[in-house]
Amino acid sequence: MSKRVLILVEGQTEERFVKEVLAPDFWPKGLYLTPTILVTKRVKDGPNFKGGVTNFAKFENDARRLLTSSGNLLVTTLLDYYGLPSDFPGMSTRPANASALDRVLHVEKSISAYFGQPANFAPFLALHEFEAWLFSSASELPRVMTEAHKQPQFEAILRSVTTPEEINERPEWAPSKRIQSLFPSYDKKVHGPNTINRIGLQKVRQQCPHLNEWLTWLEQHAVS
Repeated sequence: MSKRVLILVEGQTEERFVKEVLAPDFWPKGLYLTPTILVTKRVKDGPNFKGGVTNFAKFENDARRLLTSSGNLLVTTLLDYYGLPSDFPGMSTRPANASALDRVLHVEKSISAYFGQPANFAPFLALHEFEAWLFSSASELPRVMTEAHKQPQFEAILRSVTTPEEINERPEWAPSKRIQSLFPSYDKKVHGPNTINRIGLQKVRQQCPHLNEWLTWLEQHAVS
């Protein structure tokens, strides 16, 4: 029997990633993923503004709306840990000397606890952001950007860390900042999902443990 999962996503890039990369991979497993873009401003007459995480209150409104309308459907999230507003649960109590993974797990657990730990809700934050996953291959993004001659510089960033998810939250070192410094014409909505499709989801999962844990958990839900 097939199951559905509702995913509250940060913007159009993450929506494309779910629709074009994750969803086709999960269809054979009997799991159907439906992304919903976070609403940043609700308008009484006219379309709402969507995309980006500006504060926790707006996230909470959308999360509760999904949880209320979901019935027993699983609800999860796909937001960037990098740049997450400081008013999110757990952000002010992150363990100072812990690893990046432990810090993001602390925030995810704190968000779940804030909502009362409902059995069908599992917050997920990309460590440190969506662009980290593009470093799962040293060659594909330079090719997508038609600037293959910059591969050595791109590869040097990858070699400086154990996993792409460790490219970190200091503003000048964030994955997106590093990509933009090398490829000024980089467009997250266009080049991000295209690059991951070229790399292949399985290789991205091998390189990015936190992402893999989330997707493994979804797979387990499909068969539970």
